[in-house]
Amino acid sequence: MSASFPALRMRRGRSSPWMRAMLAENRLHPSDFIWPLFICEGQDCEEPIGSLPGVNRWSIDRLGAKAKEAAALGIPCIALFPNTPAGLRTERAEEALNRDNLICRAVRAIKDAVPQIGVLTDVALDPYTAHGHDGLIDELGNVVNDDTVSILVEQALVQAAAGADIVAPSDMMDGRVAAIREVLEREDYQNVAIMAYAAKYASAFYGPFREAVGSLGRLKGDKRGYQMDPANIEEALREVELDLAEGADFVMVKPGLPYLDVVARVKDAFGVPTFAYQVSGEYAMIEHAAAAGAADRNALILETLLAFKRAGATGVLTYHAVDAARLIAG
Repeated sequence: MSASFPALRMRRGRSSPWMRAMLAENRLHPSDFIWPLFICEGQDCEEPIGSLPGVNRWSIDRLGAKAKEAAALGIPCIALFPNTPAGLRTERAEEALNRDNLICRAVRAIKDAVPQIGVLTDVALDPYTAHGHDGLIDELGNVVNDDTVSILVEQALVQAAAGADIVAPSDMMDGRVAAIREVLEREDYQNVAIMAYAAKYASAFYGPFREAVGSLGRLKGDKRGYQMDPANIEEALREVELDLAEGADFVMVKPGLPYLDVVARVKDAFGVPTFAYQVSGEYAMIEHAAAAGAADRNALILETLLAFKRAGATGVLTYHAVDAARLIAG
């Protein structure tokens, strides 16, 4: 064997921790994360969610402490999701437009406690409907697009008035981004950003989330008539293009890890801030795998989050945000 073979030994760049750190192409930082929190009514409440081990619903009086925890770790934004009481869930989701509803009170509480942290709110009707769909339904059970958009516009306005920094329409109705952008501009909320769930797939990974917001078991039918077919990627690019043309500031792909190819294609095609949601089913798989002794929990958390960065994600909505931020800090 020639003394010069091989001329380039790739392993030299992996030979020591400092060398690996110096050559790393992607890095995680707490500012990459948005931390989703589930909100419930009551006082001093911490309600465990059975299918999401380690994740709880929090009453509003506990949110200030959670926001301070996030800010201290360098997490820039919190996403809020309400567990609306059953008695307030109706066919037309009237509670979504209540300026003193659970989500609006939660936004105000966080802003009072930590004014500098960002707050993202979900614009969709499924936490408020008796039937569990993201929009209004007709007598045949079909989700009605344009009537739903009219309500989503008012919902976004109510959230902006409460102090939300980002409104995130997750409903997948056609035309909703343009309608929301128009009303925000007209009502002097020009600085409220829109993060569009532009490519939200009809996924099997959402089950624990539906338990968390109290919609599990309510859904009549399924959401495949408006959420995307997992088989499609060109359609996702069209959805993103439309949302950007309508005024979205950022776009999101949901779920996350099973759709990293979509994240990469979106970022390559448009070069805009592109987020991914590491959804409840993904979180649960990591937790259950670690609990079963199949892998090291901390390593799984960091490796999966790094995969999002490698695919081109600007940031990740993840229930592991606090854990990851602490691990990064060492």
